[in-house]
Amino acid sequence: MQGKETVLEDYAFLVSETDEKGNIIFANDDFCEIAEYTVDELIGKPHSIVRHSDMPKVAFKDLWDTVKAGKVWTGYVKNGTKSGGYYWVFATVFPTTTSEGSKGYLSCRRKASKEEIEEHEALYQELKAKE
Repeated sequence: MQGKETVLEDYAFLVSETDEKGNIIFANDDFCEIAEYTVDELIGKPHSIVRHSDMPKVAFKDLWDTVKAGKVWTGYVKNGTKSGGYYWVFATVFPTTTSEGSKGYLSCRRKASKEEIEEHEALYQELKAKE
C-alpha cells in the first residue's frame, strides 16, 4: 500500500548538500518540510534516509557514477517522507566543494509534472522488476 503523496508547490525548491560519502551536511526549509524531518534529524544522516523503496537501484548507481566522475546528473526521483508517504522531484545533483573545503555534492530539486511522474513511474516499475 502506498503512503500519502505530497505534491510540491510550484515554487518549492528543495536543496541539500552532502559530504563525499552522501551524508547530509545542509538541508533547506523546503526539503525539511516536504520530507517531514527537522534539519537536526537530517544533518549527519545518509541522504538515503529519504530513499523510497520504489526507486530502482540502477537509478542511484547512475547518479553516483555520474557525480563521482565530476559530471552533473539530472533525473526524476521518488522520495519517501518520515511518515511513510512519498513525493516526486526533478533533481539536479552536482559535485561541489563544501563550505568546509572538502569534496561534496549539492542536490537541487523542483516539482515534477504529472506527465513526467507517470512516465518515470512506469519506467521505474520495469527496472525494479528486473532487480
